[in-house]
Amino acid sequence: MAKTYNLFISHSWAYSDAYEKICNLLNNASNFSYKNYSVPKDDPVHNAPNSQALYNAIRSQMAYCHVVVIMAGKYATYSTWINKEIQCAKKDLTKPILAVRPWANTQVSSVVNDNADLLVNWNTNPIVAGIRQISL
Repeated sequence: MAKTYNLFISHSWAYSDAYEKICNLLNNASNFSYKNYSVPKDDPVHNAPNSQALYNAIRSQMAYCHVVVIMAGKYATYSTWINKEIQCAKKDLTKPILAVRPWANTQVSSVVNDNADLLVNWNTNPIVAGIRQISL
């Protein structure tokens, strides 16, 4: 039986198409099983009373994960929440971060790149291999 990888896939609902596409890549990967611990769009955590409550909820989800997957697009450099997720992954929980370079994109976020344990290209095989390589 193959290992099931618990993943927290960081995303912004403003860029939800990238999140949905990466989930589709993983869903269709051969011989790969994962459980998605990301915060879904309709989760009540989005209505948290303050940013600390939201951080705690994200931390709670991330605690179960083998790998935190972050899209490494330039927009990530300016995202407050991606910075908080990186802090949570690296400092609070010591989770490995897999950065995924956006499709056909040469520029990556320096914040994500500097904190990633591994940077891979946007393709099923490198993403799955990266998850397997750095998984706890």
